[in-house]
Amino acid sequence: MRNHRSRVLFEGRDRAPARSFVRGMGLTDEDIAKPQVGVVHCWVGTMPCNLNHRVLAGRVAEGVRAAGGNPVEVNTIAVSDGITMGTEGMRMSLVSREVIADSIELVGRAHMFDALVTIVGCDKTVPAAAMAHVRLDLPGVVLYSGSIRPGRFRGRDVTVMDVFEAVGANAAGELDDAGLRELEENACPAPGACGGQYTANTMATALEFLGLSPMGSASPPAADARKDEVAREAGRLVLRLLDQDLTPGRLLGPASFENAVAAGAATGGSTNLVLHLLAIAREAGVPLDLAAIDGISRRTPLLADLKPGGRYTAVDLDRAGGTRLVGRRMLEAGALRGEALTVTGRTIAEEVRDAPAAPGQDVVADAGRPLSPTGGLVVLTGNLAPDGGVLKVAGHTRTTHVGPARVFDSEEAAMAAVQARQVVAGDVVVIRYEGPKGGPGMREMLGVTAALVGQGLGERVALLTDGRFSGATRGLMIGHVAPEAAEAGPIAALRDGDVVTVDVGRRLLRVDLTDEELGRRLADWVPPEPRYPGGVMAKYRKLVSSAALGAVTG
Repeated sequence: MRNHRSRVLFEGRDRAPARSFVRGMGLTDEDIAKPQVGVVHCWVGTMPCNLNHRVLAGRVAEGVRAAGGNPVEVNTIAVSDGITMGTEGMRMSLVSREVIADSIELVGRAHMFDALVTIVGCDKTVPAAAMAHVRLDLPGVVLYSGSIRPGRFRGRDVTVMDVFEAVGANAAGELDDAGLRELEENACPAPGACGGQYTANTMATALEFLGLSPMGSASPPAADARKDEVAREAGRLVLRLLDQDLTPGRLLGPASFENAVAAGAATGGSTNLVLHLLAIAREAGVPLDLAAIDGISRRTPLLADLKPGGRYTAVDLDRAGGTRLVGRRMLEAGALRGEALTVTGRTIAEEVRDAPAAPGQDVVADAGRPLSPTGGLVVLTGNLAPDGGVLKVAGHTRTTHVGPARVFDSEEAAMAAVQARQVVAGDVVVIRYEGPKGGPGMREMLGVTAALVGQGLGERVALLTDGRFSGATRGLMIGHVAPEAAEAGPIAALRDGDVVTVDVGRRLLRVDLTDEELGRRLADWVPPEPRYPGGVMAKYRKLVSSAALGAVTG
């Protein structure tokens, strides 16, 4: 037997107390002698996204035992973006990424796991697991628990995005209360993460292309019986990785991160991908910045017609051929670094080259006929965002907007104005003091953006914020504006009526003010009082970096 890390805990006379403790859990001498494999999951009873995690953990454990390991179940937290959206609770979402990563790292180090399988679902659990796996540098697999099935409403498939947008339509008198209730009751018919190429599915896709998750493992929906066998195989796989000593440190390099960015760009994925890949790359010691991300997206065609910008859900993608098919088309388009190694021990080109496509499918375009010649992720700079701002252009064609600023110092103030129909066509809605430090926690603004779309203003206004957007956001919406207002970024100097220009082609975000005028305004700027004087949020505010660096705390 190889001398695994866990032997330090259990071998020798001095470790008799430790062995006595684990015998209290029913472990035998044979169990104690096996490789100890952490089976981490994020089950919480607060959301449907992670509701199958305990079941999947059992299936992973079956695979671990069958391959000769001893599974050790570990539970961590999760915060539901969809449920907390538009409330104070949303400030805790991004903070939870750090807490989840830290908790997995702490238990993994303390109990000296030999290998690790982490089951993830709702948005922040996916990057958090990747960050922890990279820190621990153990043989490991990140397993996505799967997407929710789409609901049905008046003859069409719907997701929770439709409910958010229906709130705006209801406020505008375009959908009655009965219709809103009917949609609410039918949009989320089963467990699983949000059903479009929103943040959870975007990050699950990215981790397959990054090489930390087996290619194709994310595609089966949460309620699909195939997920059980995917989980068992993850348990078997991690023991093979242990035998080969195949760790994240051997897998991840510049090509891996290029592939992960390209996968997000090719599928019209969430802007949160940018924030999270910056954080994971930092943990891995791999150079990655906003300029590189924009460059990769420029040369990556948009290939998948997925919500929110497109027509189809994650379940449709699975039926069409899944992420393997996306990878094959990316390879054919020259948008994939095929030599990058994956967690299976095979290169990504080997994983996707022969991927089948369902007959007649039109979810994933042919490489020669992409939906767009460039990807969906765009980075803007200018005198309003010297360090950058992030925009998703998939699903809409408008690339310029010039209009007067409507400035709000919180998401709640902006939402009240939108619901009161005080935002009109041509406006540039500005929401500030919602960045990593200013929030703190960098809330997503789906409530506001969806309400604007629901009122028919999605293609007639622009919005910029130092906060974030949900993967379900669509329209000319620029997030991650850095430096943020709480750090005296130029966005703090904006006033109602200032003329703001958004120009996607020129990658420009600017206000029609001179540097001298901006400087005068910022000289008079007074920072707001912190919202939280103590506790985890105060700690986070003190430690967190700029969104342009991934909003990391270490």
